[in-house]
Amino acid sequence: MKKIIVSFVLFFGLMFVQAQTGHEIKINLKNCKDTVAYLAFYQFDKLYISDTCKKVVNGNIVFRGKKNLDKGVYFLLSQEKGNYFDFIIDDQSQRQQINSDKSNLLDNLKAVNSKQNDNFFNYIRFVTTKNKQFDAFKKNIKEQKKPDSTALLAKEFKILNDAILENDLNFIDQNKGTYLSDIINLKTEKATKDIPKASNGRPDSIFAYHYYKKHFWDGVNFQDDAMLYNPFFANKVKQYFNAVVVQHPDSICVEIDRMMLKTKQGTKMNMLLLAYFTSTYEIPKIMGMDKVFVYMVNNYFKTGKANGVYDDSVIKIIINRGNVLAPLQLGKTAPELYMIDIPGHEKISKMGFDSAKTSEEITKIYYENKLEIEKSYVTLSSIKADYLILLFWDVDCGHCQKEVPKILELYHDLLKEKKDVKVFGVYTQNEFDKYKKYIIDNKIDWINVYDGVHINNLKDKYDVVTTPVIYILDKNKVIKAKGIGSEAIKSIITQMEKEYSKK
Repeated sequence: MKKIIVSFVLFFGLMFVQAQTGHEIKINLKNCKDTVAYLAFYQFDKLYISDTCKKVVNGNIVFRGKKNLDKGVYFLLSQEKGNYFDFIIDDQSQRQQINSDKSNLLDNLKAVNSKQNDNFFNYIRFVTTKNKQFDAFKKNIKEQKKPDSTALLAKEFKILNDAILENDLNFIDQNKGTYLSDIINLKTEKATKDIPKASNGRPDSIFAYHYYKKHFWDGVNFQDDAMLYNPFFANKVKQYFNAVVVQHPDSICVEIDRMMLKTKQGTKMNMLLLAYFTSTYEIPKIMGMDKVFVYMVNNYFKTGKANGVYDDSVIKIIINRGNVLAPLQLGKTAPELYMIDIPGHEKISKMGFDSAKTSEEITKIYYENKLEIEKSYVTLSSIKADYLILLFWDVDCGHCQKEVPKILELYHDLLKEKKDVKVFGVYTQNEFDKYKKYIIDNKIDWINVYDGVHINNLKDKYDVVTTPVIYILDKNKVIKAKGIGSEAIKSIITQMEKEYSKK
């Protein structure tokens, strides 16, 4: 009999568990005129729709499904008005109800059966109130036009920040073990108040920085994918790599490795972070940071650590891209170029290169005339100059038509300043007559060359996908700058001049 009772209890226990799978989120939003509403969620720095309520009647919105929703911060999304409010869904709140009134949304937010969401709403109300107080103070100061308004605003802002920080720490402590505690921890700054004095008697900024960096990720679990599903984590990652880590590719590579080691391969956290770092540093905002992308390719894609993040075909493309960029890093010797100048065109044209239609024809002509062709080359390595501007351009490129005159003017100005500078201008197309006419008409008097025998593959050798592309090389043909506009050339050459004078 005892065994039967135990089996009976287990049977109904399992039935109860099965009955609880799936989600049912009920929202009663008074004065809501929407007929369709969406349940959306955060995933790193993107927003996604999770569910749709296609029939909203009198503000009653229901999102129902057979599967449990991932733990994270979700929000009610209006078809017309955008985001209404955020709330938390976790394992304990797959079935919950939230009430509010659209006429006064935040003040009326109430979770019927989720204490965590009630605490979350209280937190949002507190921060919103503090921000409104500061805005009112700022407006009042502006109207009074006080001479010390900047100092007053800074003081009030510090008071605001201190109040929010104290509230954050209390919330984290009072809600330990909950997702709410985790996400408030993500947004809370980890600064220390006990900063020792430096030798000059002022607070030691180096100590403060090292403390801040060391404790930046305290309490963040990189093996919990739920850390991705809120509006704070992505911003924290970006803040860390843009403002906390030293902005040097080697330093960033070290920090990426440290962070990736905290994740578990195959998890969404691992995949999304790897994808973020790869895409961010392929085309970085700071020159030279594509070295990080090359590092990612060598250490994650070529080693198989990126398998599963992308399809094999995409991984192959990324690896090829890394192989193109690897020889073009700052500090590397620029790859050799074998070009033809305008006087050499006639000889090349007679060999049949201009009329050749296929790569096979070009190859045949090349090997039939190899010795003569080699005598006609103008190579990059043969150009002697302290400062060598390597320019890839096209006559029909609209941006080139704006940049080339600026570079030409700058080139002449540098010559007047007695700078040992040359421009190696590489025409990237093969319409020779149009090219020659443009040079004559615009009096372009630098070294004008083009890939007359189709041997250089400029796209792969110098990553020339669009034009213009500008590199600056030193006297040893070492790449000092790349991917810049004409406006940056002068300052880079000035910096190079300082380096020469030090040596």
